[in-house]
Amino acid sequence: MNREAGPRFSFELLGASHRVAERLEAALEPLSLSLAKFGALSKLVAAGEPLPLSTLAARCACVRSNITQLVDRLEAEGLVARADDPRDRRSIRAELTEEGRRRQAAGVRAIEKAEREMLAHVSRPKQEALLELLQALRTESNP
Repeated sequence: MNREAGPRFSFELLGASHRVAERLEAALEPLSLSLAKFGALSKLVAAGEPLPLSTLAARCACVRSNITQLVDRLEAEGLVARADDPRDRRSIRAELTEEGRRRQAAGVRAIEKAEREMLAHVSRPKQEALLELLQALRTESNP
């Protein structure tokens, strides 16, 4: 890759990432979800159990104060509940509610539909090549 292509590649990748995030946010909006809310709900679904807020923050790659505010919003909407951690009295865990499970599942369907729409004009071989490239970039970014 020549020197001129480097910044171009980076800016194209950032631009595409921004556009994908916009499309996914729009797909989740009718469900009153954002990507951040959906991400936190998805981490709780994947865990299969309530998570301490510090663990949830680490899995969502955000700081504790941000996860506290996010859990506040999720709790206000009835999607999660706070529960004492039986292993550590100082810790609070986020627990998924049934409504949280339903909304997360609906979010998965909305994102899958948006993804199909975004990729409808891209051939299957190009989709696979893009996926391989993105996975390679993630691997290189996390030694």
